[in-house]
Amino acid sequence: MDNVLYDCKDYQDIREIIDEIYERFPNNIAFTVKEKKDGKTSLKDITYKTFKNQIDYLGTALIDMGLKDEKIAVIGKNRYEWAVSYYGVINGAGIVVPLDKGLPEIETETSLIRSGAKAIICEETQLEYIKDIKKRGKTELKTIICMDKVKDKDIYYFYDLINNGEKLVEKKKDRRFIDAKIDKDALATIIFTSGTTSAPKAVALSHYNIAQVVYGLDRMEKIYDDDTNFCILPFHHTFGSTGLLFMMSNGSRNVFCDGLRHIQSNIVEYGVSVFIAVPLLIESMDKKIWQAIEKQGKTKLVKVAMKVSNFLMKLHIDIRKKVFKDIHEQLGGKLRFIVNGAAALDKNVCKDFYAWGFDIVQGYGLTETSPVLSGENLEKFRFGSIGMAMSNVEIKIDNPDENGIGELIARGPNVMLGYYDDEEATKEIIKDGWIYTGDLAYKDKDGFIFITGRKKNVIVLKNGKNIFPEELEQVINKRPYVIESMVFGYPKGDDFVVSCKVVYDKDYMKDELKLEDEDEIQKYIWKEIKEINKDMPQYKHIKKLYISDEEMVKTSTAKIKRFQEIDKIIENDI
Repeated sequence: MDNVLYDCKDYQDIREIIDEIYERFPNNIAFTVKEKKDGKTSLKDITYKTFKNQIDYLGTALIDMGLKDEKIAVIGKNRYEWAVSYYGVINGAGIVVPLDKGLPEIETETSLIRSGAKAIICEETQLEYIKDIKKRGKTELKTIICMDKVKDKDIYYFYDLINNGEKLVEKKKDRRFIDAKIDKDALATIIFTSGTTSAPKAVALSHYNIAQVVYGLDRMEKIYDDDTNFCILPFHHTFGSTGLLFMMSNGSRNVFCDGLRHIQSNIVEYGVSVFIAVPLLIESMDKKIWQAIEKQGKTKLVKVAMKVSNFLMKLHIDIRKKVFKDIHEQLGGKLRFIVNGAAALDKNVCKDFYAWGFDIVQGYGLTETSPVLSGENLEKFRFGSIGMAMSNVEIKIDNPDENGIGELIARGPNVMLGYYDDEEATKEIIKDGWIYTGDLAYKDKDGFIFITGRKKNVIVLKNGKNIFPEELEQVINKRPYVIESMVFGYPKGDDFVVSCKVVYDKDYMKDELKLEDEDEIQKYIWKEIKEINKDMPQYKHIKKLYISDEEMVKTSTAKIKRFQEIDKIIENDI
């Protein structure tokens, strides 16, 4: 089965994509940003023409500062200046190093040392510790540029550089950045992985790696030039930055989130029509919608309506947006398309959103693959699957067992150059051109791919039975009081005890179940776990339970740092 729906340009480098956007959509709104002045908040629209010009001005200014071909870090929340900085570096000035703003100071310093960054573009909130890092002298950091105006003569102001670059380009006809030769196969960016199981690795990607993902996505998904994209995934993450480029390649407007508590209000405020998110967010939205339905006493009615609308969809009669108008209005009335990435989404959540009239698809990939390898589209999707390989990617299941489950391996133009300065680690993951993802998967008879879990997470019992934690977690997470859960093997001699940590919603426990005492909450959840066990084979039964009202340690894309959490549990038990 073919996974191609649309014709598009076969991009070779990122600058080609930005130039194409400028040619096709110069007057389209690229970004809508919030500005605060005199205690008042207003919205400002920025066109693609302005965006492209400011990229050129910043890039020219960076070259004029002597930073040509140097490594330049960018750190901060998702904002317009971050996007200009990223493209102002990567499209002709130097090698961009996006950093997670949530990293502790010591890890930020380590990342700057490992990458060899000579300059950094940051926000005012990071400025003091970045100055401290520079002062310590362990890094090669020489230049600090701030996206916000500060009173410090040693700090360059982002918009002063834009103004300097404009003078150079417009008055002196400086074309050093605009005409810079792009080597599509050379190192363009160094991205540090989230490190769920080990120390972060430095992933080296080229222009061609990233451009080919945008090409593959454009062939597979339909984004319109009047769409409004909600930038939720952090830009320092590959799916955040590549996802933005994919949306922009179709001329969409891009808006920013004011914070996790404001997601719904922002979706309504901006008239969001599309977004890329992680399972934690989408599953949380699903849970809140169901809770609102239950409070109105309409659960049975909505479930019947979902069955009817699903039946009519088989007859190509779509009444979903009319029947579930209230749900659509809660989300602004314009939301049409949701892309899930970073980890597998519960198939029942996919079914819910589809039945309510939202198109929802899953994508799959790794930072090491720039990041997308496969995806669903509106013509070819199967609930619970990660779709099929992108048209320019090959995917195989390596060494499958009797159930067809084996390690997912892939090859294509989006596979990284390697780990920066780590040849040994590169050889471990890339063999004969194939990248070994560490994810276990199988293909169904039609070629749809299903992830069953991480190879490193699988609990292998002494009796030879394999337990995929993700399978049990999906069942546990459906409980309305569960914020998140983690199933793991607790070491016992030469075997493991199937165990679980549940993070519960303190407010739900108090308001809905009238439970505040931790011992009582433990008893209640343990009783629920026993009910779950009844529906599972004996070897999958959860035997140990840990509870907490504090969320677990996570990566920037909301993946639980399992091994860190497990170590913490074992240490506390000793």
